[in-house]
Amino acid sequence: MKRLIVHGDPGIRKDTVIEYDGEEYVCFGIARQGDWHGPDRPQLWCTVGGEDEREDFELRNFVPMHLETLSADAEAISVVESA
Repeated sequence: MKRLIVHGDPGIRKDTVIEYDGEEYVCFGIARQGDWHGPDRPQLWCTVGGEDEREDFELRNFVPMHLETLSADAEAISVVESA
């Protein structure tokens, strides 16, 4: 499981399957940042992982601040399957 910070809005929602850097991830949860006070475009803070990690996410069997963090522009994200 990883934290993916997306700069911009590629049009993804919870449970969307995305491809980033040659790997497919499922977006388990998304928090939108920067709408009121922040950068010129929003940031999406996504918790992503493989389908086999869904149970760990639902049971909160992880420490959020210890997740590996990745950063990407919205243009680098492609939607494989919409939610």
